[in-house]
Amino acid sequence: MPRPARRGAPSATPADQRMSPVRRRTVRPGSRLLRRPAWGMAVGALCVSASAVLLGLARTGPGTASFYRCVLALPALVVLAVPERRRQGPPPRGQYGLALLAGAAFAWDMLLWTQAIAEVGAGLSTVLVNVQVVLVPLLAWAIDREPVPRSFLLWVPVILVGVVLTAGVAEGGAFGTDPRAGTLHAVLAAVCYSVFLFLLRRGGHSGLVRQRYVLVIACAAVVSLLAGRFSYGLDLAPGWKVMGWLLAVAVSSQVVGWLLVASASPMLSSHLGAVLLLLTPVGAVALGAVVLGERPTVLQLAGCVLILLSAYCAAAREIRPRRRPARPSGADGSAPGPEGTPD
Repeated sequence: MPRPARRGAPSATPADQRMSPVRRRTVRPGSRLLRRPAWGMAVGALCVSASAVLLGLARTGPGTASFYRCVLALPALVVLAVPERRRQGPPPRGQYGLALLAGAAFAWDMLLWTQAIAEVGAGLSTVLVNVQVVLVPLLAWAIDREPVPRSFLLWVPVILVGVVLTAGVAEGGAFGTDPRAGTLHAVLAAVCYSVFLFLLRRGGHSGLVRQRYVLVIACAAVVSLLAGRFSYGLDLAPGWKVMGWLLAVAVSSQVVGWLLVASASPMLSSHLGAVLLLLTPVGAVALGAVVLGERPTVLQLAGCVLILLSAYCAAAREIRPRRRPARPSGADGSAPGPEGTPD
């Protein structure tokens, strides 16, 4: 005998019944973002792309930048998380460890990537760190057994060639103080970035995204504080001008950008989410050229194009809309309803 629906809980629609278990648990009726998660992911990626240029304008150390971009975002994030806690309660205790691990990975990603900005340039460091388009699907395959298409794997060497060209190693013409060190820091940041994205997506499968995201950012702030104190430089009083730029980073990236990514990524496959995040380097390269006057060389631009095109082709099956077979009309001769249309 089926259990009666809870009071006030909406009945499952045919569209909900067709969703995967992960998506069915995460969707909340009335949320446009969750009905079209790809759009939320794309907007979030574009918001994050501004952080490279804003950090370049802030001109502060990695420890200071990473610490304050988290601390300044926490009040707004807590305010956003309070209604979710009132409606759904706190996260299960078993999810705290996952959120804290994601926060630690995010902190090291920010520290290493901020270091790479000065060494290889804002736009290009963002492109380098986005080899996550390869690493995140591989993590999803190795840990969650999410299938990875063979066509995706065949494009991996092409993407890596694009990374080498983008780094400027072939011609020694990269923008920045130390292109080779910047390449190393950006690649290490990419590993941490991929772990962060994988855990962020995995933790969001059971809902309560905002509360978990608050834990992620709080943990990242603590790790950034300790790392900045002992290794990456930490200035607790950087001045009002620097604080203004870091506040802009906190709002555009931590509050808007990454919260959108955290909400949308559990609704998407790892391949599609990784490809949509490539809008981040596209926006960063454009803003780096316009705002900071960075002028990449021809080979570096070719590397950027190679990374983006090959990554798109590797995940093309996930992006192209799938045609649904025609459904027969109802018994009364009427055509199928809205549930027969693609999500």
